Amino acid sequence: MGVGPGGPDLRTPAAVEAIRRADVVVGYKTYINLISDLLHGKEVFAAGMREELLRASVALKKASEGATVAVVSDGDPQVFGMAPLVLELMSRSGVHLNVEVVPGVTAALAAGALLGSPLGNDFAVLNLSPLLTPREVILRRAEAVALADYVVALYNPIDVDLLKEVILVFRRHRAGGTPVGVVKNAYREGQRVWLTTLDEIDYGVVDMRTTIIVGNSETYVWNGFIITPRGYHRKYAYP
Repeated sequence: MGVGPGGPDLRTPAAVEAIRRADVVVGYKTYINLISDLLHGKEVFAAGMREELLRASVALKKASEGATVAVVSDGDPQVFGMAPLVLELMSRSGVHLNVEVVPGVTAALAAGALLGSPLGNDFAVLNLSPLLTPREVILRRAEAVALADYVVALYNPIDVDLLKEVILVFRRHRAGGTPVGVVKNAYREGQRVWLTTLDEIDYGVVDMRTTIIVGNSETYVWNGFIITPRGYHRKYAYP
């Protein structure tokens, strides 16, 4: 289940209800801390970074024993979250349990809202962590996205050298002045929002808590907002 980007006001009622119904709540320590107000009386299993397999295994074991288990992801559980791993383990082991995937507000949507409307037309999301996806695959996907003129939301830019390579890929296909939004800690303590361009990204402010949105050939900035037109200007005469 997804608990959104961090702020309690962006949790969905369905996510809150799923936690309330759970006997056991399993998640990454940071995400568990974000929902501490909902955990009274729950059995909680919290694990660290890169312990996703352990978390999924514990959740399936508890559920197989008859407990109602909530596996917590931030954002949305499908978007680089725990849902694929839990379901994959079930499919590989032949475990049959009643599973509900509860959606949440993913980082691209949270960051996009803080920036204005950069995701107003077709967009893609790319995970820049090379821990599970080879660098060459990430760069190949970045090339395809850049060539197709998608707006792109970049998740988990933990490898700054790889991020620089990806930005160079986009720079080959887009103007240096293309708007870029950088959001750190969206809807959490320490939130910061920057507007910049492909040529002027400050890599020093980027970490794993950062989401970067790169505009397409039509994206522009107005009054502090990044805007990607939907295409109405090509069909209608504006007043």
